[in-house]
Amino acid sequence: MNKKVVIAGSASLREKIEFWKNHWESRGFDVVNYPAPIPKETFLKDYPQVHKSFFEDITNSDILFVMNEDKGGIKGYLGAESFAEMCFGVAQNLIYNKNIQIIILQLPEKAVQSYDEITLWLKLGWIELYKKK
Repeated sequence: MNKKVVIAGSASLREKIEFWKNHWESRGFDVVNYPAPIPKETFLKDYPQVHKSFFEDITNSDILFVMNEDKGGIKGYLGAESFAEMCFGVAQNLIYNKNIQIIILQLPEKAVQSYDEITLWLKLGWIELYKKK
């Protein structure tokens, strides 16, 4: 059985999402969820279920890969929603003894609001930096 991966990150970075989806799949992992845009016409109706499914998939994943690519001139951009998803993974491990490996692509620049938490969590071993292979 292949390990399950959930990719978190900005849904607006379609090419990067495809790159990372292919990256994980080419190495034998099953990518079970990743950021996808929700049509504006149905956003308020669809968002709750999309969000719920994403969190359920994180709960059942082996790896949460946080794709914090550079965006808008910010190195290692990490938005509030992706940070919340990473927090959810950390909480699953701490409270429910899950063993979700949480991998962040790169250390964000200090301008990213969650920079202090990310550096602390790296020191604690709760998350890890992606290692290029």
